[in-house]
Amino acid sequence: MLKFTEQQELLRKVVRDFVESEIAPIAQKIDEEDTCPVELFKKMGDLGFNGVFVPEIYGGTGLGYTELAIIAEEIARYAAGFSMGLVAHTMAVYAIMTWGSEEQKQKYLPRLCSGSFGALSVTEPGGGSDFMGQKSTGRLVENDWVLNGRKCFITNSHCMEVNVVSVRTGEDSKGRPQLSVFIVEGDTPGQTPGRKEKKAGLRGSFTGDINLDNVRVPQDSLLGKPGDGAKIGLGTLGEMGRGGTASVALGILRGCLEESVKFAKERVIYAKPLSNLPNIQFIIAENRTDYEAARLLTYNATGLKDAGKPCFSEYAMAKFFATEAAVRAAKRTIDLMGGYGVITDYPVSRYLRDAVTMIPACGTSHVMQVIIAGGELKK
Repeated sequence: MLKFTEQQELLRKVVRDFVESEIAPIAQKIDEEDTCPVELFKKMGDLGFNGVFVPEIYGGTGLGYTELAIIAEEIARYAAGFSMGLVAHTMAVYAIMTWGSEEQKQKYLPRLCSGSFGALSVTEPGGGSDFMGQKSTGRLVENDWVLNGRKCFITNSHCMEVNVVSVRTGEDSKGRPQLSVFIVEGDTPGQTPGRKEKKAGLRGSFTGDINLDNVRVPQDSLLGKPGDGAKIGLGTLGEMGRGGTASVALGILRGCLEESVKFAKERVIYAKPLSNLPNIQFIIAENRTDYEAARLLTYNATGLKDAGKPCFSEYAMAKFFATEAAVRAAKRTIDLMGGYGVITDYPVSRYLRDAVTMIPACGTSHVMQVIIAGGELKK
């Protein structure tokens, strides 16, 4: 049985109170206007949400990855897009915390924990799944690295203040691309936001291009060692990205469950509550089952991560199941509500758009299945 600690339940209550007072009232507005409430991110930093798994010596809360999932789920219950902005931010935090030097940790982590947006820029127009096919370059010029290229579909593209960027810095002895990762300040000359995407869902966050035009950074901006790009990028996406995405999907699932129960109880048809109809009860039962299954998968993966145990496949399973289940639950809930389900005064149509938009985030469902099967076949 999944049971949270008293401290984790207290954290959930604090996050829920914040979300219901600060985010829920503007959830529909930020979706309609396709904007990110950046001012709330600073408030979240003050509450310790933005660096919840970061040690206290670097300005974090010193908790764990289960606590991060709790925060992401609670925010996503009302604003999945804004929650994905937090997830993208924590990927930058995780990369620096895990592979950064002591100087890099001391320089960047306190800022990121206190309210500065972070971003992880790895995806390029050639495709996110072809990680080693990146075309952006980094060259050593007069003791500095000079970065050029274009990143796309980057969450927090237009509000980030610290960017963790992967580029191609050469080839190994077998002619294969060598990728390296750099920490780039948001206002560094030559690094500019480009096209801002108009997404179908997850509209509480900015997603778009980041252009690198002769961006000059010192050698101590290198994260890890030259050639560590695949390890850093895939490691961050595989655990932080997919764990966060699963947590966001969990919030959507809970929203669908709660909205389906609320509507079924309040809607009267044939002089009786809609909830009396067996077919309506079937939908609620499926929503509850999908939520609980996704919850167990997600928090099992975060528990393994907190315990320092292998969890790559577990995160892939959680991400695969939770995002696909969120799409199913949103569609079912719209069916339950009939015409009301497609009226934007209700949040359910937003849940469907958010859920569908989450499928390609941090790896499509097909990629997750390949990872899951690959892990099983190697046993």
